[in-house]
Amino acid sequence: MLILAKLSAILVLVWFYLTGKTQGQNAIKWAVIGLVGYWLAWWLSNKLILSMLVGMFSKSLTMVFIITQIPVVCGVVVAYFVRKKLIKDAEKVTGLEE
Repeated sequence: MLILAKLSAILVLVWFYLTGKTQGQNAIKWAVIGLVGYWLAWWLSNKLILSMLVGMFSKSLTMVFIITQIPVVCGVVVAYFVRKKLIKDAEKVTGLEE
């Protein structure tokens, strides 16, 4: 079930790397920041939300699969907002240099 989490982490890593490159910033730094943000959000939501919900749906395998994807969604949402903040900060730096 962690295949989707790992795949999402790889996609976030590539997404941040390419965005950092297009912004003219250090792409590796952006990729690391994005990956750390994703995994931190995934881990927190896994420990806080998932641990409470899995016991409620333990009889239905389909519901358990769906519920276990909540941390992946939380991680991607946090990564989106981290990326948005990084882009905004990069635009401020670029605006000051002109």
